[in-house]
Amino acid sequence: MLGALGAHALEVWIFAAAYYTMISNPNWGELTGNFNGTLMDCAYFSFTVFTTLGFGDIQPSGPLRYLTGIEALTGLVLITWTASFLYLEMRKYWGDNV
Repeated sequence: MLGALGAHALEVWIFAAAYYTMISNPNWGELTGNFNGTLMDCAYFSFTVFTTLGFGDIQPSGPLRYLTGIEALTGLVLITWTASFLYLEMRKYWGDNV
């Protein structure tokens, strides 16, 4: 379980690093709203997108929106896959008690 959480956190930070890199080039778009341009703001935005929580106080614009869509799809698939995998693993240990 901790491995799955660690893997998802790592994936979020990889996307955060990509956002941080992309916002330094105005041709790639920007993040607007309650955003200061820090890596931590990028990580916060990445966590909200990866978990498909949705946009609230930070919004993407320009080509950066495509990375946002890819991250949302990636997060949805990977979180769902992880939940399914953990369910199947726990079912082995629960046996007939399910």
